[in-house]
Amino acid sequence: MLCELHIKNLAIIEDLSLIFTDGFSILTGETGAGKSIILQSLGLLSGGKGKGTVVRSGTPQAIIEAVFELPSHSPVSTLLEASGFEDADELIIKRIIAATGRSRFYINGSLANGKSARQISSHLISIASQHDHQQLLQRSQHLQFIDIIGSHIEDRQHYQNRYNNWRALQEEFNSLAAQNRDKEQRKDFLQYQIKEINDCSLLVDEDIQLDEEKSRLRSSTKNQQLAAKALDLLFSANQDLIKTRAHLEQIANADHEAASLNEGIAEQSYLLEDHFAELRNYAENIPRDPARLEEITERIGIIAGLKRKYGISIEEILAYGDEAQQELATIENIDETLEKLQKTMTALHTELISMARSLSANRKKTSQKLITEMNGELASLCLKNGLFDINIQPSELNHIGCDDVEFLFSANHGEQVKPLKDVASGGELSRLLLGLKCILAQKDHVETIIFDEIDSGISGEAAESVALKIQELAQHHQVICISHMVQIASLADDHFRVRKEINGDRTTTTITLLDEPQTLESLAHMLDGTSVSDSTRKYVKKLMARRDQ
Repeated sequence: MLCELHIKNLAIIEDLSLIFTDGFSILTGETGAGKSIILQSLGLLSGGKGKGTVVRSGTPQAIIEAVFELPSHSPVSTLLEASGFEDADELIIKRIIAATGRSRFYINGSLANGKSARQISSHLISIASQHDHQQLLQRSQHLQFIDIIGSHIEDRQHYQNRYNNWRALQEEFNSLAAQNRDKEQRKDFLQYQIKEINDCSLLVDEDIQLDEEKSRLRSSTKNQQLAAKALDLLFSANQDLIKTRAHLEQIANADHEAASLNEGIAEQSYLLEDHFAELRNYAENIPRDPARLEEITERIGIIAGLKRKYGISIEEILAYGDEAQQELATIENIDETLEKLQKTMTALHTELISMARSLSANRKKTSQKLITEMNGELASLCLKNGLFDINIQPSELNHIGCDDVEFLFSANHGEQVKPLKDVASGGELSRLLLGLKCILAQKDHVETIIFDEIDSGISGEAAESVALKIQELAQHHQVICISHMVQIASLADDHFRVRKEINGDRTTTTITLLDEPQTLESLAHMLDGTSVSDSTRKYVKKLMARRDQ
């Protein structure tokens, strides 16, 4: 059960706290006052998409937090434990949405993700908006209703996993079969590529080393000339340094203060002699090999040609060769592989047919029960002459089984049932959706059901029937409803009035829990607007008295 809801800086809501009780709670207010924002906040807590645009302008982030009371043996407790969250009698879900669009979820104080929030929230609340009845016009949704009501979702998911495996095998088989048609041509081509790469006997970084060697060989003549000149200069300099050293030795013998200077010059002289020897050795060993230069140039050209075909580096060329070798091995064994795949596909297809037929049989049983239960609901929804039916036809095997399902309806006695999209009005769709939600509520473990203007398109006796049905649902579920209908609002245990106020230059949504006299006045204003008569108040009192009947 939803106990508390706190909203801060979401759209036009600045700071709002709501405390809910069990039973039936109603939210009323003018259009645009912010009622749907309150329900939007629950959708965001349930992992719905939330952009930075939902954050109140001028604030850094929106914060939404809800406190749920968990019944004993709740499936949520198992989920919490399996997901690594702290289990308790209370569950707190919190979401922070930054103005930049980034979101953070917290479950019982621990950081969570949207998937966990969605999974857990699906066992806590069920939201039906004023547009959800459009789902009934979508034939693809009809099977979803049956599978949810019949608890077939797990079996369908198991089937879908096997079906996806089968489809993946089909794609692999078709790809290999296409390769098999051009097998010989492709095989010759791969063999040519592999031979071309292998014959080159490439080494990693060989191209880099060859480029360096080529550069040295191409500059050998010039380097020899420069080395010869350097040797002449160095020899001359060394001769001068030898003479300088002899003079300093004589000075040092006569004056000890020059000893240090003499030692330094002597050291440099010996060092220069070593450098001279190194330079001479270098000059004598400068490579002069035109044949090697031609060989290297040719080798670099071969590698460049391979790079144009197979990759921009030697590593990529070698990797391409490995992949070609693997593909060649696959092609050489393709007949055997295709045979194995065909056997596996056939066995899996047989299994899928069996699973689909079993799922179909269970769906048909659920459909018969749903037909009986829905027709039982129609009278209480002011559709006493209505008739609900489900047409299930076999279809080709697909990702959801082998069933083509469509809901049928007739609103008038004696009229043949036809597809919902062809015969049901907006008000009838709203009531049919309510009937389905009531049936679902009896089968699932969700304690809180939220209706957002599900009374759309109805009035009079139909509105009265919807009101009584929601009140009936609230006997064993917590129901929170947004409505503009007095017939519905008058039956609520708690009445929240939502208003939009302007404070300074900002618009803010406020919400007030009304007491009995305030509820009466609010409902009277819903009927008469600003001019409320005593007769209206009497009528509202009469409506409110139905709660205790």
